[in-house]
Parts: sequence; C-alpha cells; structure tokens
Amino acid sequence: MSTAAALAPSKLRLGDLARLASVGLRTRRVRAALSALGIAIGVAAIVAVLGLSASSQAGLLSEIDRLGTNLLDVTNGQTLFGQTAELPDAAPAMIARIGPITQVQYTGSVNGDVFRSPLIPAIDTNAISISAASLGLPHAVGTTVRQGSYLNAATEREPVVVLGAAAAQRLGIDRVFAGERIWLGGMWFYVAGILNSAALAPEIDSSVLVGFPAAERYLDFDGHPSEIYVRAQNSQVDAVDDILAATADPEAPSNVDVSQPSAALVARADAQGAFNDLFLGLAAVALLVGAVGVANIMIIGVLERRSEIGLRRALGATKANIRTQFLSEAILLALLGGIVGVLAGILATAIYASTKDWAVVIPPLAWGGGLAAAIAIGAIAGLLPAVRAARMSPTEALRTV
Repeated sequence: MSTAAALAPSKLRLGDLARLASVGLRTRRVRAALSALGIAIGVAAIVAVLGLSASSQAGLLSEIDRLGTNLLDVTNGQTLFGQTAELPDAAPAMIARIGPITQVQYTGSVNGDVFRSPLIPAIDTNAISISAASLGLPHAVGTTVRQGSYLNAATEREPVVVLGAAAAQRLGIDRVFAGERIWLGGMWFYVAGILNSAALAPEIDSSVLVGFPAAERYLDFDGHPSEIYVRAQNSQVDAVDDILAATADPEAPSNVDVSQPSAALVARADAQGAFNDLFLGLAAVALLVGAVGVANIMIIGVLERRSEIGLRRALGATKANIRTQFLSEAILLALLGGIVGVLAGILATAIYASTKDWAVVIPPLAWGGGLAAAIAIGAIAGLLPAVRAARMSPTEALRTV
C-alpha cells in the first residue's frame, strides 16, 4: 500500500505549470504573437466600444447637468385646420406671472433670407433663418457670446444682428470686427456678435438674431412670438409644464406645444448604446478569428512536439499532465492577447474621449468581460489539441525522435 502511494505521480505545481505552458510560446514567439493578435484585436474592440459608449454618455449627462433640466419650450402649434397657429403677443408676460418661473425669454420667426453679400445667388440660403429675439435669450437657453457682444437696449432697435454658431459658420464669419455686415432682408445689417452652440436650443444655432423693435421696423415683422423659453424651479418643472399651454393661449391651449429640451438630450444619451450590439458583434467575429488562430497554432504545435510528448510520457508524465500543459498554453496565449487588447482599448478610449472633452470611463464589464472572453476563447480553442496530445501513445510519439 505504501509502495503504491510512493509510485503515485505527483501533480504539477502552479509555478511549474506556468513555466511549462510558456515553453511553446517562448520557442515560437512570432507565431504566438500573430495568433495572440486576433484575440487582442477582438478584446480591444470590446473595451473600446463599451468604453466610448460609457464616456459619451457621461459627457452628455455632464452637459445636461451643466445646462439644467428645468428649461421648457413653448411653441406655436397647429390649428384644427392644419394651419400654423399664432401665440398671443401677451403670452410671455402671462407666462411670467406663474410663480415658480424664474426666466422667460422668447423669439419670433421673421420672413427673409440671409446672405454674406447681395451678390450671392438667391437660391443659396444655407438654411439660415431669421429670428427676432429678446435681450436675455442666451442665458435662458444656456449659451454664451463667443465673439463680440449680444443685443442690448440700444442695438435691438437698429439694423444689428447676432449670429448663431452654425449660422456664422455657414456665412464664413469666424470673428467680429468693426464694420462687419451681412445682407439680410434686402438691406445691410451690422454683426454685433457670435454665440456659442446652444445644446438645449439647436434652432438658435442656425439663426440670425435681431431685436424685436428692429425686426418690426426693418423686416415687416408682426411682433408675435413663435417660441418661448421658460426656466422654472427644479422642483416645479412638471407642475409648470401642466399649465403652460393654457397660460400661453387661454382661448386655444390645444394650439400650443410644450416640450422639455433636456428630455431629448437624455434620450440621446440612452441611444448612445443603440449600436453597441452591432460593434460588439464585429468584435465577436474578431475573437472568433483569434480563436481559430489559437487552435491552429496549438494543433501544429502538437504535431511538431510529438517527440517532446513521447519523452515526457516515457519519463512518467500522465495523460492529464500532457492535457493540462497544452490547455494551459492555449489559455496563456489567449490571456496575453487579452491583456494587450484591454490596454489597447483603454488607450483608444482615452485618446478619443480626450479629443471630445469627455470623462474617460472604462466600465468594469469592458475590461473584465474582455479578459474573461479571452480566457474562455483560449480554453475552447486549446481543448481539442490538448486532448489530441494526451491521447498520443509514447511509442508512437517517440518514433519521431
């Protein structure tokens, strides 16, 4: 009984197993690196997709927090006959009487086209609109003046405009200097300033803003507001939302549309992961290709190392020892590829997120899932070669020595 126990084969220690598993990789470095590359590409794609999605969502939600979620947008809707309704002239003043409201600013749609000069063909409008605007509009919609200045009590009565971010770009104006003019509604208007992009009011970006008195005087504007921007106390946004339409137009509240611009941004943040499944599918294909590469190198390795297998079996290694060796080698190969892939994915996420001024967010699911997928791929790909090596008889293997 003691003799049998003394002759029982001992199990490989973890350190010995690691050294043994690395033999094949160290002796065939180029082949191992190429095989690990497929795993690395797949894992990098997984980490980058999940990391960029999380970083983008974090950046967008941070922007929403900065701009606030208490902005409500009141616009003129349609009548029962499908015609565009008009908000009453007194709508902004009536809305301002609501207790929890802190700001009320508004714009009015003005007919006309905008050109850099009168020599521009009339069809080249560049989709720029003209809007009459109140004096406190930028602060209400969460934007600032990038160049020059905004309208004031004096310039709102004169042929002076402020350009939205997109409108300035389309007109080819990137800075404001004395005497800068544009051709608007058949006459010259001076440019006072350029706004930064308004995330909560994208319609402002493509607009040229002029004061209400100037629009009525020079552009035949009727004075009716078409869009009213309302800031309410955060705790009262829903309550204010419920009564805005009836307050803006008591005679026809159904002709008034009320929306919350920040809700659209939140929906966009939720939609950031809509394409994740597609890109994760492509990453899975890359992992599959990597798995085929690992299986291929392991099968070739078994054939090339028959003499080693036979010698180890002759010296007392069991089938389990051989199987464990080759399976560990496949897992180690895939794990190395997975580590490289995780680092590459994190680097790609950090670089892209930095260019977009996003916070760099790497979810644990990204790097943890990437490494787990690599290990699983290595185990699956190496199982068949490991079993094949273990079944090889010592005499048959030693024939190649």
